[in-house]
Amino acid sequence: MKKIGVLTSGGDSPGMNAAIRAVVRKAIFHGLEVYGIYHGYAGLISGKIEKLELGSVGDIIHRGGTMLYTARCEEFKTLEGQKKGIEQLKKHGIEGLVVIGGDGSYRGAKKLTEHGFPCVGVPGTIDNDIPGTDFTVGFDTALNTVIDAIDKIRDTATSHERTYVIEVMGRHAGDIALWSGLAGGAESILIPEADFEMDDIIARLKRGHERGKKHSIIIVAEGVGSGVEIGKKIQEMTNFETRVSVLGHIQRGGSPTAFDRVLASRLGAFAVELLLNNQGGRCVGIQNNQLVHHDMLEILDQKHTIEQKMYQLSKELSI
Repeated sequence: MKKIGVLTSGGDSPGMNAAIRAVVRKAIFHGLEVYGIYHGYAGLISGKIEKLELGSVGDIIHRGGTMLYTARCEEFKTLEGQKKGIEQLKKHGIEGLVVIGGDGSYRGAKKLTEHGFPCVGVPGTIDNDIPGTDFTVGFDTALNTVIDAIDKIRDTATSHERTYVIEVMGRHAGDIALWSGLAGGAESILIPEADFEMDDIIARLKRGHERGKKHSIIIVAEGVGSGVEIGKKIQEMTNFETRVSVLGHIQRGGSPTAFDRVLASRLGAFAVELLLNNQGGRCVGIQNNQLVHHDMLEILDQKHTIEQKMYQLSKELSI
C-alpha cells in the first residue's frame, strides 16, 4: 500500500484534528502518501481531495472541530453515490481509507469495504455510543464542558434557591448525562437506557426540600425528550421555581482535553497500522486501556449499553 486517504464525517468532535494529525504523520513515517478528503463523503463524491504533508497538520492537535470539515451525505447511501466515491479514490491512486466519525460514518466505510475498498473506522463522536470501545474521541472534552456548565448553573441555583433542569446531548445514548450527572452531583439523571417515573423524581425533590435543601439539579439526556417539557412538569407538580438550560452545540466545540488528544493520537496511528497490514473493514477502539480492533459489521450490529452500576450509584449518592 502506497497511498491512503483520511476523512471526517457526521457530527464533529474535539480530538478529530489530533486523529487526522496522527494518521498523516504515522503514514508518512512509514513512507506512505496521505490524501485528505474534505467535507466527508460528499467531498469524496465530488473529488475534494488534496495531498497532505507533515506541515499540513502542524498546529492542529489543540484545535476543536476538524480541519477536513464534515458534512452529511444522503447520496453516499446509494449504490451510485458509493461508486462515484470509489472512482475518485481510484483516480487519486488511494488504496485504503481511514474514516473518523460515528455510527453513520462507519456504515459508509462498511459499504466501501464491501465493494473491495479497505477502510478502517476511528470512533469520533461526543456521544460515546460506539460499541467495541470504552471511549470515543471527543467524549471526555464534551463531558468536561458539561461539568463546567453544571458547576456554574449550580452557583445560580443556590443563589436563587431554584430547581434547574439541564438538557445535554448524546443522541440516543445517555453517557454524557450519566457521567456529568454523577460528576456534578445531580439529584436525578434521566437517560434513554433506564426507565424513570416522574413521581419518583418529584418525591426525591420534595424529600430534599423538606430537609432544608434549597436547590436541585436534574440532568436530562436529549434521547429522553425535551428538557423544557420536563421542567414544566416539575414546576407544575411541585410549585418549586424551575429553570431549564439546553446546552446544545456548545458541547461539541472547544480545545480537546489531554485525554482526547492522546486517545485520538493512539487510535489514528493504530488505524494506519491496520491498513499497512491489509486489514480493512475494521474499527479501532480502546478497552481496558488497550488498543483493540473489531469487525465493522459486528460492531454495527451491537447495541450500545451503559454501566448500570454507575447509574445505580448516582441514585444512591443523591438521596
